[in-house]
Amino acid sequence: MIDYTTLSATQAQQHLGELTDVLQGCVADGASVGFIDAEDDAVMTRFWQQRIASLTTGDSEIMVARQHGRIVATVIISRSAMPNGRHRAEISKLLVHPQARRQGIARELMQRAEQRARAQGKTLLVLDTRSGDVASDLYRSLGWQVAGSIPCYAESTAGVLDATTYMYKVLA
Repeated sequence: MIDYTTLSATQAQQHLGELTDVLQGCVADGASVGFIDAEDDAVMTRFWQQRIASLTTGDSEIMVARQHGRIVATVIISRSAMPNGRHRAEISKLLVHPQARRQGIARELMQRAEQRARAQGKTLLVLDTRSGDVASDLYRSLGWQVAGSIPCYAESTAGVLDATTYMYKVLA
């Protein structure tokens, strides 16, 4: 059974190790999520600590999936800080630990993130993903549209400069 929840800052801090484990597992598996060294605990922990700080200000939310009581997947919803962007949010760090994949967890987290954003009055969601990644297929199947791509955008775990694709979804 998979349980889905939104973490408070306190809960996220208590589960910092699990959040980092998910991120490390994804990076070790070659995911293009901003990190190139799965062994760099300090950088990944600092990333999660910064995200936890944004929970306390209300600038973002972290939704997680738990399997057997352990966090196996994440997604972050970040609100625009600018007044002209109050209607939009960014989706990031849709991560599913390699051992928990192929169970519909990413799809469910995305659908829940979209529902949450819609309930908060958001009418536009944006994200970016490595061009050609399997995640692109998931996003398209959920109604996301391609806005464009940028070549040589991010270094991969293999040291190659990959393109990134920007996507959006208008919420009804």
